[in-house]
Amino acid sequence: MGSAQAQLLIGQTAGFSGQVASGVQETSDGAKLYIDMVNAKGGVNGQKIEVISLDDKFDPKTAAENARQLIEEKNVLAMFLTRGTPHTEGIIPLLDKHGVALVAPSTGAMVLHQPVRKNIFNVRATYQREAEKAMTHLASMGISRVAVFYSDDSFGADGVLGAQKGLAAAKLQPVVLEKFDRAKPDFAPLAAKAAKADAQAVLMIASGTSVVEGVNALRTAGSAAQIVTLSNNASSGFIKSLGANARGVIVTQVFPNERGANYPMVKEAQELAKAKGAGEVSPAMLEGFAAAKVLVEGLRRAGPKPDRAKIHAALESIRKFDIGGLEVSYSPEDHTGLDFADLSIIGTDGRFRR
Repeated sequence: MGSAQAQLLIGQTAGFSGQVASGVQETSDGAKLYIDMVNAKGGVNGQKIEVISLDDKFDPKTAAENARQLIEEKNVLAMFLTRGTPHTEGIIPLLDKHGVALVAPSTGAMVLHQPVRKNIFNVRATYQREAEKAMTHLASMGISRVAVFYSDDSFGADGVLGAQKGLAAAKLQPVVLEKFDRAKPDFAPLAAKAAKADAQAVLMIASGTSVVEGVNALRTAGSAAQIVTLSNNASSGFIKSLGANARGVIVTQVFPNERGANYPMVKEAQELAKAKGAGEVSPAMLEGFAAAKVLVEGLRRAGPKPDRAKIHAALESIRKFDIGGLEVSYSPEDHTGLDFADLSIIGTDGRFRR
């Protein structure tokens, strides 16, 4: 992700292969759009940024080992765009031990927001906010029979809390609430339960490939329920992997419409992608783009001789920083970043529609 004469080393560990590969690639591509543009203009305070990206295959143990190498051996100034809740939780001890800031973990887990994690600077909104918004939306459409499937990890448990909050506000209870093995999901019995309970909608709190398997199982079981999933699946690759089942799936979003130019950030990303011949901007790319803007601002504020402590202080000094129509603020008491949440639906043309 950088150039040979790079002086500002940034570390990334994420699942470039495995379950979430397409989303990770798109998020990283979005970050690269912005970082390449900054480097082409001479970098930050005269220094180029180089992101060293390691593949953890979406395995929490590998993520921790990658982070250790990046922090202790490569001496990166900051960590950036990790992917996954248990994966990110697993590297917190390393961040704390070495005083390394992690900018924009690609997860909306509440555990990374409250209590405040000293070295984690979130950019995207929380999964709980998304799940709550999705449930409120379904209730407003008159849907009362909602099933919830969630992976048996910290991500699944977290999303469920938001879903339950949204359902409770609408005075509803889930007709099916089931967790499944994240590594080896078996959706046939869950799908049968949802079909038997005549679920009108199924919220799936899971990673890409699991959701695809879950949708297939539901359709095989004869359920025509509305499928809803969270923004961790807001990638073009996820739409492709759903194939014929993509149409009509609701995916919550944590950034504005990737095809709407009314937000300067979206317009800027579109123009940079076009100039590079990189095709259409996806929601996952926008997440990476926004993340890179925050990272670069932190590096800029850290001055010409940045170190880990200066970058941490610089990030914490950010107040109402406009990344292009959305504002990011941090303080010692709050590392939450954005609160933007919206809904999209996959159209017949295989694109997200708002």
